[in-house]
Order: sequence, then C-alpha cells, then structure tokens
Amino acid sequence: MSSRYITVAIHTYDKALALRALLESEGIKVELNNVNLEVPGLSSGVRVRIPETDLPLALRIIENKELFRLDPSHDGEEKHSILVPVDFSERSFAAAKIAALIAAKKKEGITFLYSYIDPYIAGNVQFSDSLSYEIGESGAREQMVSNARRLMENFKERFRSAMKKGEIPVVGISQVVVEGVPEDSIIEYAKSSLPSLIVMGTRGADQKESDMIGSVTAEVLDQGRFTVLTVPEPADLAKQLSPTNILFMSNLDQDDILAMDTMYRMLSPTNANVSIVHIPKKRRFSDSSADKAMRRLGDYCTANFKNVHFVTVPVRQEDSEKEFAMLNDQNHYDLIVVPNRRKNAFSRLFNPGLAHKILFCSDIPMLVIPV
Repeated sequence: MSSRYITVAIHTYDKALALRALLESEGIKVELNNVNLEVPGLSSGVRVRIPETDLPLALRIIENKELFRLDPSHDGEEKHSILVPVDFSERSFAAAKIAALIAAKKKEGITFLYSYIDPYIAGNVQFSDSLSYEIGESGAREQMVSNARRLMENFKERFRSAMKKGEIPVVGISQVVVEGVPEDSIIEYAKSSLPSLIVMGTRGADQKESDMIGSVTAEVLDQGRFTVLTVPEPADLAKQLSPTNILFMSNLDQDDILAMDTMYRMLSPTNANVSIVHIPKKRRFSDSSADKAMRRLGDYCTANFKNVHFVTVPVRQEDSEKEFAMLNDQNHYDLIVVPNRRKNAFSRLFNPGLAHKILFCSDIPMLVIPV
C-alpha cells in the first residue's frame, strides 16, 4: 500500500523549488501543488508534499538545513563517511573498529583525524602585534610534524592488518593530520567534510573525573551539530552494533521524532526494547500532561518503527543524574540515545546539557543526535 502524501511546507515558487531539491537529494519524493503553470513566478502558495512515511526525515532536514545543505563542492564519498578522531590509544582503536563495522553496513568509508598542538608556537603566543618564534625551533617543529604523521601511518597500518586478518570488515580509509586544539579541529573538519557520524572513544567512568574540565568529547557534544557515538572502554562490539535494550531521553517535543528516526535508520534495530524517558528540567509539564504526551509519542513510534518494542517510563524526579543511575541499575541499558540541543558558552558553563552529564557518569555507549 503506497503512503499518502501530506503537505510539509507552503512556500513561494522559488523557495518551494529549493526545498524540493534539498529533500530529493536525500531520497524523498516530492510533489508541488497549487503552481500557476502559465506564470509560476506569481504563485504565492506552493504546497510541498511528501509521502507521510518520510515525514520524520523531512522535518529533520528542514529543521537542520546546515546538516543537509546542497554543496556541489562535496562529492558523495566525502559527505557520506564516518569520522574517527584518534590519539593512537587502545580506546581509539576500539572506536575505529566500531566505526568500520558501521561503515561496512552503510557502505561508507572512515576517516582518521589526529590533531596536535605545536608547543613552540603555543608557548610563544603573546598579546602583542608580533609573534615570537625562534629560528632554531623550526627543526624541532618539523620533527614533531613528522612524528605525528608517522604515528598516523602506524595506526592505519595496524588497522589494515586487522582487516587482512578478517577481524574488521574491509572499508575505505583516509587520514588527516592537522595542527590545532583537538576539539576545535574536530568541529572545523566536520563542518567542511559533513561526516554521517563521528565515533569517539572515551575513558571509563572511573577515569573521567580528571577530565571534567576540558574533555574533548564533551566539547564536541556541546559545541558541534553532528551525530556522535561515544564508545567507552572497554568496548563491547556486539552490544554496541546490535543493542537490545535502549534508553531514549525524550524532550517531549517534535525533536523526539527526528532523533528517533535517525537512531532507527542508523542502527536498524530488530527485537530491541526502547524505553522512552523524560526527565523534566523544570515543571514545564504537569504530571498528567507529561504522561499523555509520553503515551502519544510511544503510540507514534510503535506505529512507525517496526520490529521494535517501545515502553514509556514515567519519571517524577528532576535530578537527572540520580534518576538515570536508578533506571540503569534496574534495566542495564546497552545504549543511550540523547536528542541534544546546542547551548551558548555561558549556559554550558553553569548548566551542562544532559549528554554532557551522562558522558561523565556512565560507561554506556551514547548516541547523541543534534536537534
């Protein structure tokens, strides 16, 4: 049975054409209605209509056009790739393994990114019109760049060796070595290359306390507008690729549908249990209205995402970390999915986002989806 078409937007003719091109570039069929065929430029109410089944993806594209922009300077291979920031540790290698398994499933490639900070330049930066730099240090700087590239080559060769042994599926690999602060380099590179996913290895929860200030992963989650999968050590490949018990942190708004659709398309879960939980930051909803909104969301997900069992979990506490710990003790989740809103620097300093908080108190993989 073919899906019925619904109106997703009403625009002027030129804007409707632009939106149609954007949606069709992501594989969504589009119809334009109410067009004055004789003088199309005079039409002020062009309806952009799509199949109802494509509504979640279409809304995500419309709400996040910077993530789906049409840019002829990027070919399909560059756009559809998975970015893996590395520091050549074992947790980076574990993250790269998971990225390769996901890439093979999605028929994409992976890109290793390593960012180094030049101590000679960084140490001599002054608040003046000139930059102090000793000529004698140039040789040491060249040696540092050479070492960074050598370490990357060794990491890539180790990865290729694992592919030859059949430990990792064969996927295309590219590498990038840049100078700069790691979190800034990751965000800037992702803005230009548009990866479909960023996979980042993280330390165990018992080692994260020392990273509370300045964690690279936390900064990427807070500042970036990219889908990120965090891989804590030790990594369980089977559970992270085929999670069966998923916790979805709901905001009780339209963004939940967009994030759920992204999760479903990326993981294609089968026979998985998804617990939908809303932890209120403020008394935005009464208990009865929150429960009603949760039931509506659960009913929508059950009707539109097949082979997945959805349950809604009512929550009354406003302490997100305490509530999360209690839920996890009871259910032992394989994956946490967090629709993530970007905050300004001041807000992040005094009130970190939920993804930021969970990162430091959990050893569970987390899929963070920008909304």
